[in-house]
Amino acid sequence: MAETPIQVLLVEDNPGDVLLIQELLGEVSSVDCQLTSVELLDEALQLLERESFDIILLDLSLPDSNGLETFINLHNQVPAIPIIVQTGLNDETLAMRAMQQGAQDYLVKGQASGDLLVRCMRYAMERQRAEEALRQSEERFRSLSASAPIGIYQTNADGICIYTNDLWQEISGLTLAESLGDAWVKGIHPDDREMVVAAWERFLKNGDEFSLEFRFLTPQGDVRWVFGRATAMQSEGGKIIGYVGVNEDISQRKQAQEKIREQAALLDVTTDAIFVRDLENRILFWNKGAEHIYGWQESEVYGKNTSELFYQETPPEVEAALLATMSRGKWQGELSKLTRSGNEILVESRWTLVRDEQGKPQSILTVDTDITEKKQLESQFFRTQRLESIGTLASGIAHDLNNILTPILAASQLLPMKFPDADEQSQHLFEILEDSTKRAADLVKQVLSFARGVQGKRIHLQMRHLVKELAKILKETFPKSIEVSLDLANNLWMVSGDSTQLHQVLMNLCVNARDAMPEGGKLTIAAENLLIDENYARMNLEAKVGPYIAIAVSDTGLGIPPDVLERIFEPFFTTKEVGKGTGLGLATVLGIIKSHGGFVNVYSESGQGTCFKVYLPAVEGVETQEEEDLQPLIGNGELILIVDDESSITDITQASLEAYNYTTMTASDGIEAIAVFAQHKDKIHAVLMDMMMPSLDGLTAIRTMKKINPEVKIIASSGLMSSSKLAEAKAAGIKVFLSKPYTVKELLHTLQQVID
Repeated sequence: MAETPIQVLLVEDNPGDVLLIQELLGEVSSVDCQLTSVELLDEALQLLERESFDIILLDLSLPDSNGLETFINLHNQVPAIPIIVQTGLNDETLAMRAMQQGAQDYLVKGQASGDLLVRCMRYAMERQRAEEALRQSEERFRSLSASAPIGIYQTNADGICIYTNDLWQEISGLTLAESLGDAWVKGIHPDDREMVVAAWERFLKNGDEFSLEFRFLTPQGDVRWVFGRATAMQSEGGKIIGYVGVNEDISQRKQAQEKIREQAALLDVTTDAIFVRDLENRILFWNKGAEHIYGWQESEVYGKNTSELFYQETPPEVEAALLATMSRGKWQGELSKLTRSGNEILVESRWTLVRDEQGKPQSILTVDTDITEKKQLESQFFRTQRLESIGTLASGIAHDLNNILTPILAASQLLPMKFPDADEQSQHLFEILEDSTKRAADLVKQVLSFARGVQGKRIHLQMRHLVKELAKILKETFPKSIEVSLDLANNLWMVSGDSTQLHQVLMNLCVNARDAMPEGGKLTIAAENLLIDENYARMNLEAKVGPYIAIAVSDTGLGIPPDVLERIFEPFFTTKEVGKGTGLGLATVLGIIKSHGGFVNVYSESGQGTCFKVYLPAVEGVETQEEEDLQPLIGNGELILIVDDESSITDITQASLEAYNYTTMTASDGIEAIAVFAQHKDKIHAVLMDMMMPSLDGLTAIRTMKKINPEVKIIASSGLMSSSKLAEAKAAGIKVFLSKPYTVKELLHTLQQVID
């Protein structure tokens, strides 16, 4: 008989069966039991979260659960407690299925007896005795492991951690609560976790040896190397009842080994320059990395003074670095040094003072990393970021200006038609208004070109023809003191581009070259095929591997000072006198070339001239012939829906179209446009839709109109014709895009193209 009563949990909703079990247990004098009964499975589950029982009697037919699922739900919560299932006379098959799922035994209602209950209670008594023996064993184990100089852990038979000693917790950085169950796995270094878990699972399944090195990553970020070993614990009958393992902290040994390996690797294979010099600056050691970076062999520099090797004149920062090293034992910073070939490179230099056994300074260890290329890439990156930020601002301003200029430009062209009898002075004023508006629109287009993403009509071009045509213009218009020469490869590849924009790029560069040679000089335009490889692409952030056309515009003029060179592509930055330049020429060049998928490099020195080199991706194919410009036709009363949130634009566009025999309707936003279109869909011949509007944008309105009438003809319009907007419009089925500000002629041509 057990020293403590057997705690029995009865899950039964029939009061008669509960009373019967109570009476039978009372008749069994050899077993001291304490019975607790509940009527629902949910009550049992909640009770088991608070209290512990030695055995459970479970009716498989309850008000809130029925059948085999009843047993499974309970067994999953308390797998270690023996469960005796109760069934009716006709449900023995169900009882057998429950035993297959893990039930200890079963009782058939109406056939239960005191002897049968005694047999069932023995399961609980055996569990009590086993738990007591295990408890005593664990107490002895934990008493010994608490003072052990090694990390120790213990698991149950399923490999679930149930105990860790203080040193294990110190090594892993986990508390006792954090190390129990499966949570200890999270403490293993992510790079080792999969390996350790796989080895542990093989150990549990096959009994393979568990012995390996791995790392813990503590919550504080420390990495601890350990050597882990585990073995199984068995009962007297040979059954595995758990596992015990040890983890030895081998971090110091690993660190020492790693340090030795690192030092050896640094001396043999590092690309850094490592050299040692005595306190008189004479070189004592010179590794292969130093030979590669600086160009001198070890035999050439041994005993030489470092100041004589690296500097024409020792800079003050080197003397300051030496003082810091002698006083603090180390120094780190960036230095400019000369190579054997006389090239200046930038290095990140680390100096360490080496002492002898008595602590007396003996030599200085120097590690230099060549960061010249890195600094050049950083400079490119920062310049690109700055220009992109300015471009974003410029494109927003340009969009608003286009909306303002659109009605002005249209009005300037309508006024002569409205007042055909105006006097000569008025007619001249009309011309001034139109010309000034066009100049402003061209200025905005330059801003948009700088801001990237702006595309005109792209065709296959042979740059050789374009350069030759440009050269004729230059020779006729440039001063005779400037000699214009060409150096063009005969087999130049094709490019895909807007001929007008690329002509503007070359013209801007040539005009700048002319202005840089006020006393005359030589202007050379050269073009060649170029295959860019990975090495070149790695040194230039905007280059990609592949075929390019490289066009160089070189002059023998004044050159560009270094402080100005960093800013030449910024919009509105100019060194010319007021009234002689807008500061948009080079910004426009950069924007156009980037929109063509290319990039621009510049090489210049004060007094030595300048060379701008433009790189454009090459394409396969034949040259495209440009279409002839068609004269606009007068309309035949077609109904056009004009949609724009700027009332000035809708008013002037409406007046322009009606002047050429079109009828019009207007809408101020996408919502109103959809309503008007739905009402007059059979009469509307075309829709002129602004892409950027409040309430409902143009793209959404277009998609809705397409659903109402898939055949609707739409012209998308915007003050910012970006690549992303074009892509969205094309995806929505729009084939024609009209950029603001547009002339009456452009509007009529576009409308004629859509309606026809």
